[in-house]
Amino acid sequence: MQVFEVTGYSVRSAVITMRHKDTPLRFLLFPMAHVAAPSFYRQVRERLEGCDLVVAEGVHGRSRQVEMLTLAYRLAARRERNGLVEQDYRTLLPPGVPVIAPDVSAGEAIADLKQATRWLYPVLLAAAPVAGAVFALRGPRAFLESESVDEHLPPAPGTGTPTPAGLDDPVDRALLDRRDLRLVDALSRIHTERADEPVTVAVVYGAEHIPAVVAGLLDRHGYRPRDAEWLTVLVA
Repeated sequence: MQVFEVTGYSVRSAVITMRHKDTPLRFLLFPMAHVAAPSFYRQVRERLEGCDLVVAEGVHGRSRQVEMLTLAYRLAARRERNGLVEQDYRTLLPPGVPVIAPDVSAGEAIADLKQATRWLYPVLLAAAPVAGAVFALRGPRAFLESESVDEHLPPAPGTGTPTPAGLDDPVDRALLDRRDLRLVDALSRIHTERADEPVTVAVVYGAEHIPAVVAGLLDRHGYRPRDAEWLTVLVA
């Protein structure tokens, strides 16, 4: 089962419902893109309005290095002819729905990246403006070519299926490992505290984090993907 579906003309995201056979609590996973068509974010917001709690991605604090690494997304969204906008929690998250953010600090994120990449780290910072310019000029087509098609939900333990491509990349691991653990730990605490309540908990995180969420909820507590709804992220 795919988290993202990339074709020659569009990108779609699968909103995944995870349930446990013995508890009323359910998790609704939203694999997010940092830049998308405005209609995608409107559809996500409509669904968040029916949730009881949102667990949201978001590195805490400000960092010049983090801002440089995310420059590509911001530049692409600023070019109006692309028809894309940057994800913005001020308009995405509905008022009245509680939000928790278990993400890392900017300092922790950069420290992990420096340790994993060493000599590659300054290259990444230098390449960010170039990537931003390419994305801005080429528009949605550049995003279609850059999005990974290997972001699948993990199989049940013991199936022997190989690790999806890209998960052993040091940059990916630096940006994901600590953050994934914080996220899954937070969801585990919610399960412990509210498993007997008929509530819906939304997980609004980048698509690359969703496989770890699915694996963590399955391995730790027995939640399984039960339903999926496809939302269009962008069309070229």
